[in-house]
Parts: sequence; structure tokens; C-alpha cells
Amino acid sequence: MHFEISQFVALFCAIALLIILISKFKFHPFLALIITAGFLGIAAGLSPTQTIKSFEKGFGGVLGSTGLVVGLGTMLGGLMLESGAADKIANTFIRLGSVRMIPLTICIAALIIGLPHLFDVSFVMLVPLVYAIARRIRSQLMRIGIPLAAGLYIAHGLMLPHPSPTLAMTTYGADAGLCMLFGILLALPMIILCGPLFTRWALKVFPDLRRQDFSQQDIEPEAINPARHHSPTFFLSMLTILLPPILMMLKTLAKGHLAADGNASMLLNTIGDPIVSLLIAVLFAIWALGIKSGLTMAQLQKILGKCLGPCAAIILILGAGGGLKEMLLATNVSKLIADSALHWNISPLVLAWLVAALIRIAIGSATVAVVTTAGIVAPLAAHSGVNLELLVLATSTGGLMLSHVNDSGFWLFKEYFQLTVAETLKSWTLLVSFISLLGLIFVLLLDMFVC
Repeated sequence: MHFEISQFVALFCAIALLIILISKFKFHPFLALIITAGFLGIAAGLSPTQTIKSFEKGFGGVLGSTGLVVGLGTMLGGLMLESGAADKIANTFIRLGSVRMIPLTICIAALIIGLPHLFDVSFVMLVPLVYAIARRIRSQLMRIGIPLAAGLYIAHGLMLPHPSPTLAMTTYGADAGLCMLFGILLALPMIILCGPLFTRWALKVFPDLRRQDFSQQDIEPEAINPARHHSPTFFLSMLTILLPPILMMLKTLAKGHLAADGNASMLLNTIGDPIVSLLIAVLFAIWALGIKSGLTMAQLQKILGKCLGPCAAIILILGAGGGLKEMLLATNVSKLIADSALHWNISPLVLAWLVAALIRIAIGSATVAVVTTAGIVAPLAAHSGVNLELLVLATSTGGLMLSHVNDSGFWLFKEYFQLTVAETLKSWTLLVSFISLLGLIFVLLLDMFVC
């Protein structure tokens, strides 16, 4: 009993140390995770050498899978943005419906565009489009801005290859195709509820969000976003972005219908792997969005090199989180948590969401929250019989909860849309909290129907 108590105390102290280092002393999450993992190993009784070896093992294990997925996904997103394919998708969706439908169409377009890329980069690239649309249709800025942020953030929390769901999928050993399928099932109602409906409610309840109103300005003569001379077609743009989820889901859907040792099954298992499917999509994008649109290989090389910069910190954070997870295994803390949690009267889905939400609120980083939670909850997943794909979504949506002043996304939204802190809390913070709560509700509802 004394051993178990000391292990739990070590874990709680380690989490407290992580929160203090990031929120109080402003340490970079990468350094904070390394220090926390080292503290946990020593405090739980490992020797310095064992602590270092365990951390290195966990770090390398995560980068061997998750790092590749995030890197390839960022390359694909960079090609989408730089080639004009993202603009093509957004403008095409906007033109599909009437002016009244624009909050919904911009939300759907943002979800699709946000599939392969980091939230911050996609947001910065698409903000000018929000201003252009608001001026063209003479609307309030937030009527376009909130749905755009909703679409991007839903993709950030639910879809591979975004860092949080990808890390959770790898840690829990979940199926990539089912994660994508369940993520899409959740995203469909969330798009409607978090895009046009939440926007309408927020603008009605908080009149100050309507102050950026372009209704009195003259309509600009230019188009929403002038098409580039060599911009790719809408068909090629959509095919490129949808190629990875299609390949991953084909692999999952083919299970049980093909002989396991057959050539067709081996081919689908290969191209349906997240790393291979993303590699195929990147190579296809180089041709379809780059070479076919008139870009040279030298220009494409520069684009791919430039877009890898923003994901370097994310990959290192994910690796350090893998080291922390391995430390939990090496110290037997994870086994003690799993054994104890089996007797708790709480769903593992709710537990994962709650732990991730609490860490996210304290730290501000969704990625760190999911990395830490996945390491804690993973042993419980192996013994509780919970659906692993839904556990991935519960963990990653928990990491979206209550973004406030300690989150970079909060300040991005505030500064780019020229809001006050109070206005940002009423729009951005409420929006992402609503997305997180809806994620948990829909995960629990889907769990009732999934065997």
C-alpha cells in the first residue's frame, strides 16, 4: 500500500510540476515535458540511467510513427495553401449557396482545408479570406470569422493527421481508418451546431461582437479571392485532400472481406497505413497541385522546406510526451492507475476527456494535454474493453476545452480579428468549449451503437 501511495504521489507531483513550469515559469512545453519525465522517473525509484534510457525509448517510439504522420501532413497542407488549392476549395464552397448559407459553407470549407495542416498556419492563411468575404457581402466580420475558426478547430480536434488525435491513436493502438470514420461522423453535426447556429446565437446574445460591420461599406469590385493564374482545379484540390482518409478507410472497410494473406489485402494494408497514405498524397500533390500548375521542382522544394518549420516544435513535444508515457510504464505508475480505475464508477471515455480538459485549462496547450492524458489512460484502455477509436476522440476533444489567455490560439483569434479580451472570451473561448463538450456528448452517443 505504501508503495502504491508513493507512486501516485510521484505522478501528481509530476503533473503539478509540468503545469507550474509551463504556466508560471513560461518554460517551452518540450523542455517542461523532459524535466517532468525525469522527475517522475527519479521520484518513482528509477536510477538516473534507467530514467534516461526509458525516456529515450519512448521519445524514439513516438517519432517513429507519429512524427512521420505529422511531418507528411504538414507538407500536404503546405502544398494546398501555397498552390492556391485551399483558396479554390474555399471560394467554390462559398459560391455553392446563397449569402445566408455562407457561415455553413465557410465552416465546411475550413474543415476540409484544415484536414492536413496545423491550426495556426491554416488560420493565418485564411483570415484575409474572411475579411474579403465580409466586405463583399457587407456582413459582420464575426459572422464569417467564427464559422471559419469552428471548421479549423473541429479538424484540429477530430481528424488525422493532426498532432493530438494522431498521438492518441498511436498511444492507444487504435485503427486509423476507424478514427477517421468516427471523426467524420462526429464532425458532420458539429459543423452545423458550431458553425452557423453557434455564430447566430453569439451575435444575438453579445451585441458587441457585431461592431465590426461592413454593411455600410461599398462592395469591392474584385472577387472574394482572385484566382491565381496557375491555380489547380477544384477536382484535383479535393482529390488531393481526401486521398489519405479514403485510403485509410478503404483498408478498414476491407477487413473481413478479403483473405488476410491475399495480395489485395496486403496492398490495401500497405496503402491504408497513415504514413504510406500521406506519402502517396504528398507525391500526388507535387504533381497535381505543383508541376501541373506550372511550379518547378525548385519552387516545390522551397515550399516543402518552408512548411516543415512550424511543425518542428510540435514533433519534439510529441516525442517528449512519448518519453513521459514510457516513464509511466517503466515506473509501473500506469499499471497502478489501470488497476485502480477499473474499480471507479466512471466511463474511461469520460475519464480521458476530463483529464485532458483539466490539463488543457491549466497549461493552454491541446497537444501537451493529449500527450500527457494518453500516457496516463493508455494502460486502462487495454483492460477496460473501451472502444479505442472513441477513446482517441474523447481524449483529443478534451484537449480543446476552455481556451483562454494561456493559449496561443486565443491571441491569434483576438489579434487577427481586432477584438478585445472580453470579446475574445465571448466568441473564441465559448466556441472551443462548445466544440469540446459536443465532442464528449457525441462520443458517448456513438459509444451506445458501436460494438
